[in-house]
Amino acid sequence: MLQFDLLTTDAANHARRGRLTLNHGVVQTPIFMPVGTYGTVKGVLPRSLEEMGAQIILGNTFHLWMRPGLDVLKQFGGLHRFEKWDKPILTDSGGFQVWSLGEMRKISEEGVKFSSPVNGDKLFLTPEISMQIQTVLNSDIVMQFDECTPYISVEPKTKGQLTTEAEARSSMELSLRWARRCQSEFSRLENPNALFGIVQGGMFEHLRQESLEQLVAMDFPGYAIGGVSVGEPKDEMLRIMAHTPHRLPSHKPRYLMGVGTPEDLVEGVAQGVDMFDCVMPTRNARNGTLFTRYGDLKIRNARHKTDERPLDETCTCHACAGSSGLPYSQGGRDGFSRAYLHHLDRCAEMLGPMLASIHNLHYYLNLMREVREALDAGRFGAFVTQFKAERARGV
Repeated sequence: MLQFDLLTTDAANHARRGRLTLNHGVVQTPIFMPVGTYGTVKGVLPRSLEEMGAQIILGNTFHLWMRPGLDVLKQFGGLHRFEKWDKPILTDSGGFQVWSLGEMRKISEEGVKFSSPVNGDKLFLTPEISMQIQTVLNSDIVMQFDECTPYISVEPKTKGQLTTEAEARSSMELSLRWARRCQSEFSRLENPNALFGIVQGGMFEHLRQESLEQLVAMDFPGYAIGGVSVGEPKDEMLRIMAHTPHRLPSHKPRYLMGVGTPEDLVEGVAQGVDMFDCVMPTRNARNGTLFTRYGDLKIRNARHKTDERPLDETCTCHACAGSSGLPYSQGGRDGFSRAYLHHLDRCAEMLGPMLASIHNLHYYLNLMREVREALDAGRFGAFVTQFKAERARGV
């Protein structure tokens, strides 16, 4: 089940406001989706995710197949009951994880052979098996099994060089054939959820267009743009982001996979993207980098050692505003200080990355909420100008 309602569009660009109805609830778009690789968003309780406004989260097909395994997930009827999350879930297909294995995997027309990174078992992942795993997971949005086209070639003859057009075409066409097999198996399994196709083609716009047109002809309920943020320069990613999303059907949701910084999200919205995911908020939090309205903050820097201010004086997350929810800029003093978070980081205390993760995820989700409000009010252009000015101000 999937219903997408396009509520409004911006006259000056491709930005749009929508509502996505899935089996486990309604998602307001544009939306950021926190990444829960092993059935959990690292260091964050499901209750905290709900409090900060998360509407849909991700799960990782490849890793959940490895651990805890399908028998356990079948016992619980899928991911929702297993991880105590009753809102929508999107699962990736395993294609990106297979890509990340590099020379440890062997790709054929049928699928991918590789050794389990957990116990070394010889495994074989195909489009059909990916659909079977995701049916057990009972995710609201299922992604087709694809080959993620690398920016730097891993082929023996061209290893270490930029992926050639011929290599990108071969990869893209394989993903298209796998998309048809995914669609057939998804239908055979009578999966009640929604299957998305993934546009590939590397950094070649005409290949992206070919992929897009053939996927649209297959009439998927929604579409993703894959194969970006895989090591290419930022300007290359932005070029593909500018080319592809708005060419997808306007009456179906559009998902940009694995992107990115706050600036990337705002630019993606302007180019017509509805859905985003990225590990950056939680990964950067664990490494001491915090996103704020006024730029990025490195909590490990010595200048924060005695700073009594919160990470972001305008933020209402638990880390910045405490249980009162009143931001520092409005007189709230219940949040944790930069000095305390600096101390936790220096001592490698578990609470440090937990609070940092809560803050970063809240920032991303609140940014998307502000984007939706700006689109509703017809002032997206003014919002973008203010967003850029504030981020450039510095902390």
